[in-house]
Amino acid sequence: MAAQPAMVQIFPDNVDLSKRLCSFVYDRYKEAIGRQGSFHVAVSGGSLPKFLEGLSKRVDIDWTQWWVYFCDERYVTHDNPDSNYGALANTLLRHVKIPEEQILKINASVPVADAAKEYEVEMCKRLPSLRLDLALCGMGPDGHTCSLFPGHPLLQEKERLIAPIEDSPKPPPSRITMTYPLLAKSWNVLFVVTGASKVENVVASLTDEPTTPAGLVKPSDGSLFWFLDTAAAAGLKDRPVSQMV
Repeated sequence: MAAQPAMVQIFPDNVDLSKRLCSFVYDRYKEAIGRQGSFHVAVSGGSLPKFLEGLSKRVDIDWTQWWVYFCDERYVTHDNPDSNYGALANTLLRHVKIPEEQILKINASVPVADAAKEYEVEMCKRLPSLRLDLALCGMGPDGHTCSLFPGHPLLQEKERLIAPIEDSPKPPPSRITMTYPLLAKSWNVLFVVTGASKVENVVASLTDEPTTPAGLVKPSDGSLFWFLDTAAAAGLKDRPVSQMV
């Protein structure tokens, strides 16, 4: 099936964006429970975990139905300030009752290539379909997403679902990341992008022929969403995008 166009929503400020994001995640959670009785979500780092804080205040979520993964992770211990797990733990995971064994964390005690292999094997055990209900992604000012950077060979990866990277242009250099083949299987992919530094690459990502790593994420049989603040969306004025909602 051909990839569907992106649905774009623009918010006046981060407060409104965060509220809508939490509602969106909740709706995808309910859909997943109706479909299979569990919710499998992957989360990126950066500023994204902060936007999810509001979920912890909901009383209508059964957190035991959640399975959590990371779109990418730095090759560091879980208590390291660079850890994406640590960032999400601070804003959400420590405040809700997701069983610890349902949060898939990197094993930083083995070589990074082995850590990527372990992560892929373990994810296949937990989610044999490999269809994430939701992948929550961000985008850097250079257009990267997950740990897929402009011009990097991993943009051409066709086989591995989780790949190591040891030459990240952004520190720390060693990481593991989901690849396009895995992201393409998702039921839903949502990008959250804020700030004026992203303007140029928001435009480059939302054209019919995207030129950024973020823009190349296309669910093959799912839905693609972009949530932007007005600063990040400034370049979209008078420019065609796939769809505005």
